[in-house]
Amino acid sequence: MAAAAGEQAVLYQSVLNISDEKARLSALHDFLSSQADVEVFRQLAAPPPDHYFHVVRWYRHIAAISSDPAMQISSHNTQPCKAKRTQPQWSPPKAKEQPQLRLYNSLTRNKEVFVPQDGKKVTWYCCGPTVYDASHMGHARSYISFDILRRVLKDYFKYDVFYCMNITDIDDKIIKRARQNFLFQQYKESQPEAATVLADVKTALTPFLVKVSETQDPDKKQMLEKIQSAVMAAIHPLEEAISKSAGAEDVQRFAQTLLQESADLLSDWLDTKKGAEVSDNSIFSQLPKYWEGDYHKDMEALNVLPPDVLTRVSEYVPEIVAFVQRIVDNGYGYVSNGSVYFSTAKFHASDNHYYAKLVPEAVGDQRALQEGEGDLSISADRLSEKQSPNDFALWKASKPGEPSWDSPWGKGRPGWHIECSAMAGSILGESMDIHGGGFDLRFPHHDNELAQSEAYFDNDHWVRYFLHTGHLTIAGCKMSKSLKNFITIKDALQRNTARQLRLAFLMHSWKDTLDYSNNTMESAVQYEKFLNEFFLNVKDLLRAPTDLTGQYVKWESPEIELNNSFYNKKSAIHAALCDNIDTRTVMEEMRALVSQCNTYIAGKKAAKQTPNRMLLESISTYLTSMLKVSGTSFLFYQVFTFGIGSFIKVYSHIPKHFQSCGPFILRMTSADQNVIAYSSGRPPLSVLGKNVPFCVYSSYADCHVSMVTNSK
Repeated sequence: MAAAAGEQAVLYQSVLNISDEKARLSALHDFLSSQADVEVFRQLAAPPPDHYFHVVRWYRHIAAISSDPAMQISSHNTQPCKAKRTQPQWSPPKAKEQPQLRLYNSLTRNKEVFVPQDGKKVTWYCCGPTVYDASHMGHARSYISFDILRRVLKDYFKYDVFYCMNITDIDDKIIKRARQNFLFQQYKESQPEAATVLADVKTALTPFLVKVSETQDPDKKQMLEKIQSAVMAAIHPLEEAISKSAGAEDVQRFAQTLLQESADLLSDWLDTKKGAEVSDNSIFSQLPKYWEGDYHKDMEALNVLPPDVLTRVSEYVPEIVAFVQRIVDNGYGYVSNGSVYFSTAKFHASDNHYYAKLVPEAVGDQRALQEGEGDLSISADRLSEKQSPNDFALWKASKPGEPSWDSPWGKGRPGWHIECSAMAGSILGESMDIHGGGFDLRFPHHDNELAQSEAYFDNDHWVRYFLHTGHLTIAGCKMSKSLKNFITIKDALQRNTARQLRLAFLMHSWKDTLDYSNNTMESAVQYEKFLNEFFLNVKDLLRAPTDLTGQYVKWESPEIELNNSFYNKKSAIHAALCDNIDTRTVMEEMRALVSQCNTYIAGKKAAKQTPNRMLLESISTYLTSMLKVSGTSFLFYQVFTFGIGSFIKVYSHIPKHFQSCGPFILRMTSADQNVIAYSSGRPPLSVLGKNVPFCVYSSYADCHVSMVTNSK
């Protein structure tokens, strides 16, 4: 017994002799199974950690019975018991850097971080059409593209977008076209003899041939040569019929053909002869009013959102006059022969101003400048009124045969560029977030807009972000209304649906050239078919009967893998939208996601297993929501039991002119019930079943969904 005590004392002394705190605690923990000593505990610098539970137990015991102040347990020098433990320090996760929305800004020719001037509010002005003819696919290129960008900013990034657009209803092209239409109609109504038509066409050919020979633009020259060839081909039969004294009916038929083929040539000739005699101002308002209405119908058919504010030049003439006057007062405009011009040299020489911010290399391009001034404003006398060839008209003194308004400088009409500045300024103020237009408007139109607006407001930031949509070509050829190489929107909608056209635009970058061709549209049609088949497959899976708890099934590795891919694709789509709203990449990522879903479904079916309904529904709902953001709606519904049969719940909004569904024919769960959805205004009633006692009919805008119950 004594020997054991001595041995224990030696061990105890060895514990006292250990200098390393950690080693001493470990030795003490081993030693103290049933005893302890105050002297040992007094050597501790602090209460022991909890995992030395024997030491902790004896330390607390000795501290409780000890009178030594050094052994007293306090809140700051001891580990609390587990019931009183505090929360450990929390370490936040390292945040992954998130992409920021960047837009390609023509002012810098780079993708810039988008920062609106007033929080989430975005002010946007878009150059609208000059309404003198039918809207064409070039218009669709700009307005569908901007509609997509606008929807993404509003519905995806949740900006409060205030969108203003103009209608140009006073312009050289409108004036000239209105006069030509009026004079040519008068000419036809006079019912000229066939010989008179032949003589007049030959007379009109002389200046026309001069025009052809002087034209330098190869595309325009080719267009004029086509007109020349068609007219010459129509002249010969009429000449021969007259010379051979053919029957009156044949002569008249050849005369009408010649009149039709030479309409442009005769209209131009008549305008040169009699254009100055046209004095009825209503002629100049009727034409743009008609084509503006036609334009709005086309936009509605394309599912393009209407602007929040629409401005017409004819309604803003007083504001334009005041705008011009202030530019003159600020020293950047000058009056010459009743017209007012902008001094580009004086503006550029002033501090804080720069002329031609968008395309500085185009300064001095007289062809572009004269095209910007208009056909009626580039005569020698008009050009001589300018202090510099680079100056442009703010206000034009009206000539005979042109509409006019009162101004401090006499009767006149607005220049082309000034209209946008005055109208946008009156609605959006001295600075806007976004200005949009077609690529071909950069110079001189938008550069002149910037100069005169910053001269008016005396700032250097009238526009923060300038967005320009890319050109549209037709099967690789330049499209132009003036070159008569264009396809109207109505013609395009005869070939493809509005949804297919929008899908084609989504599959290309909004700022790059888009080639409208059979290949382009076939790709869009196939993409639509690909999505439709996927949605129909998912709908078929969702229609399979199941109870409420049966839809929750265990996730195996295929579900986990698909779900991980789903979230990766959502991240990739978000990154693409942040990258200049890259819809082309978005469409590719969506295609890849659908392909993965199809592979998953096929794998499950091959294994005779049921695909996960909730996962596929979640993916389908996400895809339809993203398509809806872009203005491209697909029907996605869920069937539920109600009373005598099944009804349809439509998740996605169906646009008013949703003419892209088909018709869709959707078969219900029960064999004796069918649902047929039509996209036309008044669908014919057709049923797959045998007997039709009654039908329940619901209308969503112009897309109708009918449910027919089959029973005797």
